[in-house]
Amino acid sequence: MEEDITIDLCVLQSHLNGMLDRVEENSLTLKRFQAFEMILLNLNSLPTMIDHLLDDTKTFFDLDVVSFCLIDEKREIAGFLNEDGYDYQSKTGLLLLEDKELLKNTFGSSSRPLLEEYKESSCAGFFPKNERKPASVAILPLCRRKKYFGSLNLGSYTPNRFISNMATDFVEHMLSVVSICLENNLNYEMMRRTSHIDTLTGVNNRRFLEQRIGEEIDRSQRNDEPLSCLFLDIDHFKLINDTYGHQAGDHVLALIAGMIKKQLRSNDVLARYGGEEFVALLSHIDEAKAGDIAERIRKSIKELLVEFENEDIEATISIGLAAYQPSHSATLSTAEIAAQLIQSSDAALYIAKKNGRDKVENGAPVLDYDEKVTYLA
Repeated sequence: MEEDITIDLCVLQSHLNGMLDRVEENSLTLKRFQAFEMILLNLNSLPTMIDHLLDDTKTFFDLDVVSFCLIDEKREIAGFLNEDGYDYQSKTGLLLLEDKELLKNTFGSSSRPLLEEYKESSCAGFFPKNERKPASVAILPLCRRKKYFGSLNLGSYTPNRFISNMATDFVEHMLSVVSICLENNLNYEMMRRTSHIDTLTGVNNRRFLEQRIGEEIDRSQRNDEPLSCLFLDIDHFKLINDTYGHQAGDHVLALIAGMIKKQLRSNDVLARYGGEEFVALLSHIDEAKAGDIAERIRKSIKELLVEFENEDIEATISIGLAAYQPSHSATLSTAEIAAQLIQSSDAALYIAKKNGRDKVENGAPVLDYDEKVTYLA
């Protein structure tokens, strides 16, 4: 009898120890979730959120694979990231989806996480191609007010790490926080983009240029790479307005802005500077290459067929070019270098106008140390 009681007590003690271990494990898991969420809630940009979800999630939760899908039907998110200089195409685990079909087919009207063994038929679209596939997955749909934004996808090489009957309280709580943060960041990026876009031409405005030029100069100095600036002005624009009307002039502005943008890379900065003037910042581009790009833009505008209310409108453009190559003895501030870059390209534009228009002219080199520079005039 005593022996039976002893055995029962040992069994109870074992069960109790197991329960205490699980309580302790759950407590540690909760602390990890809380720390993870606190970092997430304090992030204030989409790029930093992407980095946190893809890089830190693995560390916090001991995962082998993490991917992050974002629905980007209008390519707006790609545009946000490009404008911030974020190389999203090289970010392992980040997938921009062209539509909602993958999430709709997987979750339907449900927004509950999917936990299961990895199946190629249902899971492949959520993870990068040419990467080792996990054995078990937790696919978390990011949804707010019945609108899908994407999904956060967790994977483990351990087959039973995620199983269908697993409790998902912690996961669903994290899912809610991630969804709210993602929605807030996307709304902020949309507002920021709207405030920096010229509504007539669809390119950035001068306010955006004034913000980005300093960032581009800083990047140029860090990487020891050149930065070129094009100052572009539509020739005889007042005459176009006077002859064909201001609506025709607006049409010409929008078409030419689109043509200029088409000749540039996605990471170049193009802004309407004012009136019929535009400025383009070309990162990692020296003076010679910038001259080739400027010539290509000039020719494309001259060949552009502009039609407005059965009228054919001829348009040309003049371009001033200035280039900056960082030195190892910089003494000028970023603001002073930016002013030089605009001033030199603007002065070169004046020469292009003076020499007959429809031309490209090079300005004085832009220096980052204190030396008297004579600008073209």
